[in-house]
Amino acid sequence: MARLRFCTADGDVESVGEVRMKFDALRRRFSQLEDAKETSCGNKRADLRASTVLMNNGILANTRKRIGAVPGIEIGGIFFFRIEMCLVGLHAPSMAGIDYMNLKFDREEEPVAISIVSSGGYEDDVEDKDVLIYSGQGGVSKRKDKKEKEAGDQKLERGNLALERSLHRGNEVRIIRGMRDLVNVTGKIYVYDGLYRVHESWTEKGKSGCNVFKYKLLRIPGQPEAFVIWKSVQQWRDNVSSRPGLILPDLTSGAEKLPVSLVNDVDYEKGPAHFTYSRTLKYSKPIKSMGPSVGCSCQSTCLPGDPHCSCVMKNGGSLPHTANGVLVVRKHVIHECGPSCKCYPNCRNQVSQNGLRVRLEVFKTNDRGWGLRSWDPICAGTFICEYAGEVVDEVKVGVDMDGDEENEYVFDSTCDIDDSFEWNYAPELLDEERHEARGPQLSLVISVKHSGNVARFMNHSCSPNVFWQPVLYDHSDESFPHIMFYAMKHIPPMTELTYDYGLCGTYFRNMQRRVCLCGSYKCRGFIH
Repeated sequence: MARLRFCTADGDVESVGEVRMKFDALRRRFSQLEDAKETSCGNKRADLRASTVLMNNGILANTRKRIGAVPGIEIGGIFFFRIEMCLVGLHAPSMAGIDYMNLKFDREEEPVAISIVSSGGYEDDVEDKDVLIYSGQGGVSKRKDKKEKEAGDQKLERGNLALERSLHRGNEVRIIRGMRDLVNVTGKIYVYDGLYRVHESWTEKGKSGCNVFKYKLLRIPGQPEAFVIWKSVQQWRDNVSSRPGLILPDLTSGAEKLPVSLVNDVDYEKGPAHFTYSRTLKYSKPIKSMGPSVGCSCQSTCLPGDPHCSCVMKNGGSLPHTANGVLVVRKHVIHECGPSCKCYPNCRNQVSQNGLRVRLEVFKTNDRGWGLRSWDPICAGTFICEYAGEVVDEVKVGVDMDGDEENEYVFDSTCDIDDSFEWNYAPELLDEERHEARGPQLSLVISVKHSGNVARFMNHSCSPNVFWQPVLYDHSDESFPHIMFYAMKHIPPMTELTYDYGLCGTYFRNMQRRVCLCGSYKCRGFIH
């Protein structure tokens, strides 16, 4: 944890990633504590509490204000909380829509705008992918004799003045667009849309009848797409046939509760080799030790901290997911309520067994065969899918290694992976006792050569955005858990989902190493 105690004026991909991961880990932990009513009646905003802990410990990146790009933050990156942008230097104000700084010009100081959050609080036009019509700030105040707010003319001061000066100076302005969160109807997801310049400004009458400043900003050409991706996905949702390169609207033929599109907009291949779609694990032969689990006796949903709930006790006294279904920490195994529990099937302690939670797409990559990505933005800790297929015994592993390309469709739990569990929160930041999390010690190999689900298309990366987590719910043998995949970080729409295949497992030990094409800055250069 010592290496995380920094406060950098200039960040990079690694430091920004660590700050963001630590923020969300703390936020999930605070949410878990709030769910369990273990906190006081004070601030219930887990995001604000997490940011306060990080700020007090100097865990920040990009603390120096700047014009232009922010080191370590990519265009298209998403944020589920505004305070998260403050921690990494993308947009400093936690409330105001305009961030600005004072610069000297001809020995005189004047403000220039450096970033804007267009969240729909004003009369902004956010339909054009390369143009933003932004309404100035202010013009709303509380009346002295009443609590109600009243409208007034906006003034050319603070952020409005900074935007006006930026029009004449021509400096770059970062734009963050607030998008509607389809999961949380009252929430927004903030998308970093890149650099713009103020093109013109004017004043007009707003809906209230008062004067409002308007600023037209144009996106600088040549940047990666961001906002346009969100608009495209929205169009596909309304009409799936409008998706370019669509082969099948639902690869699963209705087996999943959400359709999974099959798309190829790269070449003329019509799809992967034939396989039988299966949602869960199958076993090549009965496992004698796999008896049914002994379920809890809760009459309704299980409650965190309940000493009489056997499922809660198996999970260390807490429920592994927050109330909105986000995993709090990685564990060597998670126990969900199953068919033998009296609370089944309406208990909140059953997240990963209920099928897909995000709209996925199997697509043809440029150089790595078929891959998997999501139309939806995915919050860190969100369940994505199970690795469904056939559990293969050691004899079959030895016989079925013929080097066939299709045999690369294998999950091998014996591969060495990073067991640091850095995704978890740091208990010492909350004055809690640290319990070293141990990685799963399994000898489980799953083949999806003949049958499986969408997970068979998930490619390897040395810097993955997904990790696997063992889960038990239908039996009690920890040697044969379900392998569930969760988001390691916030994942923007249309970003390929990848996990670390690991090194030298039972299945791959005698196979020739393959060149890794993940393109990560941490790439090991080979797979297996």
